[in-house]
Amino acid sequence: MTVTGVGPQSSLIVRALGDMRSQLGDLQRQLGTGKKSTTYAGLGIERGLAVSLRTRLSAMDGYGNTVTQIGVRMGVQQAALGRIAELGRTVKSATLGAYDVDSSGQTTTQRAAASQLGEILGLLNTPAGDRYLFSGRAGDKPATDTLDHILNGDGAKAGLKQIIAERNQADLGANGLGRLVIPPAVGPALTISEETPATVFGMKLAGVSALNGAIVTGPTGLPAGIGITFTGIPNPGDAITFSFALPDGTTQQLKLTATNASPAAPGEFTIGASPNMTAANLQASLATAIGKLAATSLSAASAMAAADNFFNVDAGQPPLRVSGSPFTATALTAGTAADTVTWYTGEMGADPARGTAVAKIDDALSVAYGARANEQAIRSTIASVAVFASMTFSPGDPNAKGRFDQVSQRVSSSLAVPNGQQKIQDIQAELAFAQTTITDAKQRQQQRKMTLEDLLQSIEQAPEEEVAAQILALQTRLQASLQTTSMLFQMSIINYL
Repeated sequence: MTVTGVGPQSSLIVRALGDMRSQLGDLQRQLGTGKKSTTYAGLGIERGLAVSLRTRLSAMDGYGNTVTQIGVRMGVQQAALGRIAELGRTVKSATLGAYDVDSSGQTTTQRAAASQLGEILGLLNTPAGDRYLFSGRAGDKPATDTLDHILNGDGAKAGLKQIIAERNQADLGANGLGRLVIPPAVGPALTISEETPATVFGMKLAGVSALNGAIVTGPTGLPAGIGITFTGIPNPGDAITFSFALPDGTTQQLKLTATNASPAAPGEFTIGASPNMTAANLQASLATAIGKLAATSLSAASAMAAADNFFNVDAGQPPLRVSGSPFTATALTAGTAADTVTWYTGEMGADPARGTAVAKIDDALSVAYGARANEQAIRSTIASVAVFASMTFSPGDPNAKGRFDQVSQRVSSSLAVPNGQQKIQDIQAELAFAQTTITDAKQRQQQRKMTLEDLLQSIEQAPEEEVAAQILALQTRLQASLQTTSMLFQMSIINYL
């Protein structure tokens, strides 16, 4: 009888045992790591889906980081804007303060306004990480120049105080009458006209009322003029009212009332014994009243106009200043980098400020959160506070208090923000909308991420109970196979027989 040996089958048995040992090792790894495979190939036909899910999750992590970063930036922006609005309200309230000018030529509220202006500029120059938030696209540099340079100038470059002083001289004119001409009366007739040649400075004749006992014409002509010819004598209490357009866009009225008193009180003119004498008296009272109006209302309006020209800068509008000798100048000219401080040092694009910083927070969703310090609402607040902080008054000037009151009134009105102009709250609302958008997007992404992670886990994770059962079954099979193999290798002719 022939006894067949175990040699031919041994390689198959050993290979089978090796496969089971390898499978057992893989199952033990799955049990220890919780992962089905260390490579995508080991996931089988679901490997493509796993790669796609991980790519999607990675993108969502990137969006999440972006949301966190711009959330911090917008939080800083909102805090700065809120504080700027609060400082504006503080200065507005301060304009109601008493006229208590000291040796510095300013009130305590004015000096406080200078400090508050410095705080506003500091807020606009606050960086968040590596970016200045109110510089538009120029996020690598501060949004504004320093407080000292803006108010006092920088070397040969004129600052706001010099611009205001030059504009005030240009608006007052050489005679201090607001670039108006009021010659002596000729017989029963007198005239008031704008200066020739025509100028952008000073007061402009906007209207005049009728006067009993006189023929009133105008304003007509270019430059405009008003004529008054007495044909009789007015009665006490009769009045004539002149209207003047001022440089800041406001209108001022001047009323003169006829009286028998001589000399006449401010706001009155003496009725003469004849039309000729009455005309001469009205001319004198009118010249005096316009001189006072120029030293108070016109000077205040001039300061506001100068501040608007200085701060209203953008991509196509440099700071404007008086061209030539102030007292005789007739026009404004663009300041240059060599002779005028440019207060805003950020990017000056003509496009909407919010579009200067755009972040993608989802596959099809972006938010705009840029800002420029020269936006109307911010610029107007800075200009108003700067005017209040810059003006000085002489205790010995009889018109100083009147000018202070007019400056305070105009600064207060400007800080109240007229209807139709951008408010700081408008900027905050736009940023708040962007914040709401990213909050909603973040919540959606968190929910979506949980779903995708669950799906990816079902593909990559090894079920603990299932793996443990497989290990137990495989250990049983492996033990049986080893015992069988051991018995086969122990066989001999004696055992076989």
